[in-house]
Amino acid sequence: MAADVAAFGNSLAVPSVVCLWAAVLLRAPAAVRSPQQRGLLFAVASAAAAMTLNLPDVVTYAMRDPAYSHTVGLVRNLIGVFSAGAVLYFVAAATTHGRGLRRTASIATVGLLSALVLLDLAAPGHGTHTIPPHGDPVPSLGYWLVLISAHLLANTACVYVCWRYSLRTDSRGLAAGLRLFGLGTALAGIFWFIYLLKLLFGSTAAMPWLALLMNLHGLLRAVALLVPVVFGLRRTASDIGTAWRLWPLWRDLVEAVPHVVLTKPRAGRVVELLWPPVPRDLLVYRKVIETRDAILVLNEYVAPGVPELARSHVCGAGVPAPRHGAAALACVLKEARQAKLDGLAGRPQDGVEPLYVPSSVHGRADTVEGCDLEDEKTFLVEVAQAYGSAATRTFTPEPAGK
Repeated sequence: MAADVAAFGNSLAVPSVVCLWAAVLLRAPAAVRSPQQRGLLFAVASAAAAMTLNLPDVVTYAMRDPAYSHTVGLVRNLIGVFSAGAVLYFVAAATTHGRGLRRTASIATVGLLSALVLLDLAAPGHGTHTIPPHGDPVPSLGYWLVLISAHLLANTACVYVCWRYSLRTDSRGLAAGLRLFGLGTALAGIFWFIYLLKLLFGSTAAMPWLALLMNLHGLLRAVALLVPVVFGLRRTASDIGTAWRLWPLWRDLVEAVPHVVLTKPRAGRVVELLWPPVPRDLLVYRKVIETRDAILVLNEYVAPGVPELARSHVCGAGVPAPRHGAAALACVLKEARQAKLDGLAGRPQDGVEPLYVPSSVHGRADTVEGCDLEDEKTFLVEVAQAYGSAATRTFTPEPAGK
């Protein structure tokens, strides 16, 4: 059992490091624009570097010359402590505006790195840093106590910060990322606690689990870094779907009311999605705004009695009751658009109930009559679906209603 666990853990060494570096590279473009993300990414990159230096093949290559074994071991440990302190610092920076934890992390990291160097210099001549099965640890017991304590303190504080702020944030993506990051850090803490048991009590029962713990820690941190990417892809896919469904209605309405369009429309729906005329993250927002504004203008071209006829028509056309409002609006919009294209004069709407009361979406998701941007987007998609339906195509107001 122990041998199988150790073998499985070792098999994850390269994948975990590759995934961690891949996550760092994928997040790099976004991190460049955000100081907080940039700092956290740098901290995780330093952790990835520490894990890379601990890969068995890398260790073997670095120590091919026994004369460098001491230097290689010291550098690996220093980078590990630096990465632990850096991760704690930038996790704190990314989740709170307080300076106390960041200042403490900085001072503690510098102090611990200095202590390790001094303890290494004070120890008798030695080679590779290790805790042998028997005999004294190399270079000294104090050195290893400081090293392990540094990791345990940093990991414990990091887990606490991640868990605390994952409960406070309203962002599902940030909460998931913090919890995954905290879980990975907790595994690293257990890794170092097992080393502490070996150092103080000679316990080796849990040693076969070390590789698995450390490499799962790397995989979880990689996943945590990629959570915003996954949520971003989901949001992009949702926006593309919404823009695709809104496009036929939007195209017909802005054809009749072109002045509501911010930029010149593309030639077709596919081109619009592949080469949007506005930044991609604003595409759906602009479609909703322009569709809503076009509807408000077309209010003036609705002939008396048409809304009532439209409601009667959709009731008799078998449209499900929850979609009656969207279907009736689609019917009315078809007639109002045609009236506008035919050059008919608009009618003052004073005292007339508007076809559509949109939400206030400029600047923030305020609500109007319980409706926010998401509600408005959902309703307009229903209108767009109804606009192309048979019920809308067969709607023809009675001549007397025109």
